[in-house]
Amino acid sequence: MKCLSVSQPYADLITSGKKTIELRTWNTKFRGEFLIHAPIKIKNSACEKLGIDKSSLRTGVIIGKAEIYDVKSYESIKDLKNDYNKHFATEEFLRHKYGFLLRKPQALRVPIPYKGSLGFFEVKMHAGLPSNNDIKSELFDEEYRYQWIGKH
Repeated sequence: MKCLSVSQPYADLITSGKKTIELRTWNTKFRGEFLIHAPIKIKNSACEKLGIDKSSLRTGVIIGKAEIYDVKSYESIKDLKNDYNKHFATEEFLRHKYGFLLRKPQALRVPIPYKGSLGFFEVKMHAGLPSNNDIKSELFDEEYRYQWIGKH
């Protein structure tokens, strides 16, 4: 399954449904579901600006999934600033020209440790870990399992 590394606190904002546009300097033709990886590096200035406690952020793990359904091209900084409540980008990101439009976010209750990469990358599981199909199943069945465990 495809995966994209998104720095914290933005990765958590996506999985919580608050961030619906992910800014990038590059475009993509990819549409569909992808996993969200939170790399080890945290954007401290974004945490301060947004009032987010960085000690609560998970890093070095896959924390959820979302769906890219379209890409928006930005022609000006004014256009980027108009969408601030959808991307929450600090000034350093206002040079980005593309906004991946996101929907259907879902957070994992138990993050999956994984090393990220640049751009979209395929998540490959090692021996003894779940297969790609098992990960997809985990994402869809997780809520049911937690409800069941809570009753026993």
